[in-house]
Parts: sequence; structure tokens; C-alpha cells
Amino acid sequence: MMPGPSQDNRRESGADSPIGPVRQAARSLPTQYCEGKKPDMPPSFPLPAAMVRALELARGAAEAGEVPVGAVVTRDGIVIGEGENRNRRDNDPTAHAEIVAIRAAASRSGDFRLSGCDLYVTLEPCAMCAGAIAHARIGRLYYGAPDPKGGGVEHGARVFSQPQCHHRPELYGGLGEAEGAALLTGFFSARR
Repeated sequence: MMPGPSQDNRRESGADSPIGPVRQAARSLPTQYCEGKKPDMPPSFPLPAAMVRALELARGAAEAGEVPVGAVVTRDGIVIGEGENRNRRDNDPTAHAEIVAIRAAASRSGDFRLSGCDLYVTLEPCAMCAGAIAHARIGRLYYGAPDPKGGGVEHGARVFSQPQCHHRPELYGGLGEAEGAALLTGFFSARR
């Protein structure tokens, strides 16, 4: 009987990485994508409408004095929940944009399981939000700016790579990263 994959092989394949499947998929792209050659396409793609809406919500949060993060839940391309950070306004430490959007989507759908739904958020979710995403059974998570200090997906707790995590959404980081990061940088530099 052949021995199983070594730890080094699993690491190389991306199996231990929370965004391993995305990186693995990138390896299967035509070589024009992998060798720095630009294919015949526009220099940038437009953001999906749900991410554009999440960025609008993030701007609204900033105007209200909240950390600018916005989130949108869609099912079959239709928005069923949205939210922005509301911690200060609601005096609620759990009122992160993702939690607000998930609560709205669950209420609207009449089910706390959001299987087959997509979540778009402007910042990498924290560990609390990643836990809620797993419990809600969100199918795909698209997030903008990475969060090395407080993130719980690609950084920090890496919730979806833990054996205790029973549901792992498909992960797509970097969607609207520049726009989300600019909102955060502007917000915090104005307060220093």
C-alpha cells in the first residue's frame, strides 16, 4: 500500500491553506496567466454589483463614524441581506457588517442556513464573523482587503482551516481590495 501524502506535499498543494483551493485553481490556468503575460482582456474587470454595494455600505459606515466595512449576501445573484459596521451606533460588539448582513439574510429567507448563498465583504472577516459564516453555511465568501491584524480567514485564527470547522465556504480574497483598503486607510488616517 502506498503511503499517504507527506506534510510537505500537502503544504505544496495548498491543502493546509485556507485559500488553497483558489491557489490550486490558479495553478491550472493557462500559462499566459502564470508567466506574467497579459491575456487579451481589458486591464481590469468591473467589480460585481454586490461588491460595489458592499463598498457603498462601507462608505456609509464611515460617514456614521464606524469602521468602514460593508457586506452583502446574495442568493442566485439577488441581494437578500446587507449590512455595515454598526458597533458604536448599536452599542453591540457583534454588529460587524457580516453579522448584520447574515442576520438580515436569514430573516428574509426564513432560515438560519444560507446554503448556496454568497457573501461579499470589503475586509477579510474576523474570527467571530468567520464562525458565523461557517454556521450559516455560506457557500462562497468574496472579500476585499486582507486584515493581517484582525482577520480570521487568511490571517490570525484561520477559522476555515481548523479541524473543528465543519463547513468551509469557497474563498476568494482580493476582490475590490484596493477600494476597500483605501476606505480603511482614509478612515484611520483622519483619526490620527
